[in-house]
Amino acid sequence: MSLKINIRKVEKQDLDFIYKAICELENEILDFEVFERIFDENISNPRNVYLIAENENEGVGFISFHTQNLLHHCGLVGEIQEFFIHQKYRSQGVGRLLINEILDFAEKNNLKSIEVTTNKKRVENVVIYENLGFTLSHNKFTIYK
Repeated sequence: MSLKINIRKVEKQDLDFIYKAICELENEILDFEVFERIFDENISNPRNVYLIAENENEGVGFISFHTQNLLHHCGLVGEIQEFFIHQKYRSQGVGRLLINEILDFAEKNNLKSIEVTTNKKRVENVVIYENLGFTLSHNKFTIYK
């Protein structure tokens, strides 16, 4: 049995799936009202790309991608903000399908680079991103308030 996956833009009705996915990704229950406000803002921003992967009856993964013009690149750069594949659909090519859509978008829009950051506690993601063609090239420092 082969997996039939459809990739489409995220819409308002995908809120619950995306909310549950992000809570699982972050391993915490996020404030739904705040989340919904940010979700609505982000999916309506034309500089962002939010895609959902779904089979015949449910969402199985999604990716969010934000773009901005950066001085030090003299052009448009994109960053994957969230990338989630449901546990039972991992290692089946779903992530590759989502990444390929982002790569197509980047090529059509002449992006200078695509960046992704992963939490140090998600050690396995480094290998996943390398297998998807990313190079470990920067360190990212964070202050939490």
